[in-house]
Amino acid sequence: MAGIVGYGLVVLGAGIIFARDKMDFAAGLGIGIACALFMAYHMAATIEDAVSLRDEKQARNKSVAGSVLRYGIVGIVFCGMMYFKLGSLLAAFFGLMGLKVSAYIQPLLHTVKNDPDRMVPPEEQGEAPKTGL
Repeated sequence: MAGIVGYGLVVLGAGIIFARDKMDFAAGLGIGIACALFMAYHMAATIEDAVSLRDEKQARNKSVAGSVLRYGIVGIVFCGMMYFKLGSLLAAFFGLMGLKVSAYIQPLLHTVKNDPDRMVPPEEQGEAPKTGL
């Protein structure tokens, strides 16, 4: 969830610099980030529920139903944005992509958080690399 919010702040900074209608961009981005946060939470809850089921067919059906529900809700939100002219639809899509970006950078952030020395080459750590000899 923090990755989605962090991504949103970076995109907001870029939008403040490049967008013509900054408030429209910010509103659309906020809606997109909210949708991404909803999707992340709902996806985790659906997976947890599906894993707890004993029957594989029921678990698959639960997962598919959860996916359809998630994307249906996002579709309704985006259609509502178009109908009521709430924010930039492109910015909302950028916000929604925060879910994907945070999923891709999560392994890197997990590595940095749990073992920061792993990201620094051995020659810069101040100790000689171990050769195993």
